[in-house]
Amino acid sequence: MEILGIALTTLVLFVGFGLMVGVLFGFFGMGGSFLVTPALLVMGYPASVAVGSGMAFVFGTAVIATLKHHDLGQVDYKLGGLMIVGTTAGIEVGKEMVLHLESIGLASGVIGVTYVLLLGGVGVFVTYNALKSDGSDDSDGGHHEAADQEIDPDAIPDIAKKIQSYHVPPMMTIRGGIQVSLWMVLAVAFATGLLSGFLGVGGGFIRMPAMFYLIGVPVPIAVGTDLFEIVFSGGLGSFLYAQGGGVDLSIVAPLLAGSALGARVGSAATGIVDEGEIKVYFGLMLLGGSVAVAFRQIGDYIGMDILNTVSFALILLSAFLVSGAVVYSSVVALRQEPETTAVAAD
Repeated sequence: MEILGIALTTLVLFVGFGLMVGVLFGFFGMGGSFLVTPALLVMGYPASVAVGSGMAFVFGTAVIATLKHHDLGQVDYKLGGLMIVGTTAGIEVGKEMVLHLESIGLASGVIGVTYVLLLGGVGVFVTYNALKSDGSDDSDGGHHEAADQEIDPDAIPDIAKKIQSYHVPPMMTIRGGIQVSLWMVLAVAFATGLLSGFLGVGGGFIRMPAMFYLIGVPVPIAVGTDLFEIVFSGGLGSFLYAQGGGVDLSIVAPLLAGSALGARVGSAATGIVDEGEIKVYFGLMLLGGSVAVAFRQIGDYIGMDILNTVSFALILLSAFLVSGAVVYSSVVALRQEPETTAVAAD
C-alpha cells in the first residue's frame, strides 16, 4: 500500500522520525538537518534531495516551533534580526574559506576534524557548566519568570558578564533587561556565522550556547530567537534547492506531519523543564553527535561503510534518548506543579 508515492511503513517511519526531531528542534532550536539529512542519505536518496528536503523540513518545523515560542514570549525579534545580519556576513566568509581549502585539496579532512572537535568541545563545555552549577542557581531555574522580567545577575554566565561590562556605544537592551554593546552582538553573530558557513550546517548548536554564554540571553529565549533565525535561513535554503528540484514533498510532508506536534511539545517544554536540565540535555546531545560524526569520518577515511551505518545508528539513538528524556522531564515537572501548589495552599 502506498500513500503520497511511498510505502505505508516508510510513511509511518517518516511521521515518527519527524515527531522525535520536532521535539528536539522545539526544545533546543537545533537538530533538524543534523538528523534528517544523514537519515535520508543512508536511505539512499540523492545528496541534493537529502539536503534540499532536509532544509524544507527545517524551515517548516522552525516556523511551527517559533510560533509556539512567540506565544510563550520567548523570541527576541530585535536580537534575532541583528543576529541574522551578523551570521549572514559570517557565512559568506566561511564559504570562501571552504572554497580555498577545496582548491588545495584539504576541505574534507579539515572540516570533518573541526566539526568533531567543535561539536564535542561545545558539548563538554555546556554539560560541565550545567552540572557544576546544578543547585547553585535559583531553585526555579529562571524559566518560569516572565520574559520581560529583570534577569537575576547570578544566573548570567561570567563570560557574558565580562562581555556586558564593555560599554562600547551604541548599547542595546535585550529581553530580561540585559544591556550589551551592539558591536558585541554583531561580533558573536559573525563568529557563529563563520563557523556555520565553514562547517556547512545550520549552526543552531553554535548560536544557542553562544547567545547564552557570550551575550547572557536566558536559555529559553536563546532557543526561541535561534529558531526565528532558522526560519529565514531554512526558508532561503529550501527555496534555492526547490528551484533545482531538490525538495521532495513526499518526504517533507510526512516529516512535517510528525514535527507539527513534536515542535510544539518541545517548545512548551522549555517553559516547564528546569533550565539546568535543558543545558545538560543539550550538551549530551552534542556529545552523542560528536561521537557519531567521528565514526563517520573514520569510516570515510579507511573505507569502511559499516562505520557510516554505526554513525547513523548512534545519531538516532542519542536523539531518541534525549527526546524521550525531554518528554519525561516535562511530565514529571507537570505532576510536581499541583503538589507544590497544594503544599503552598496548606
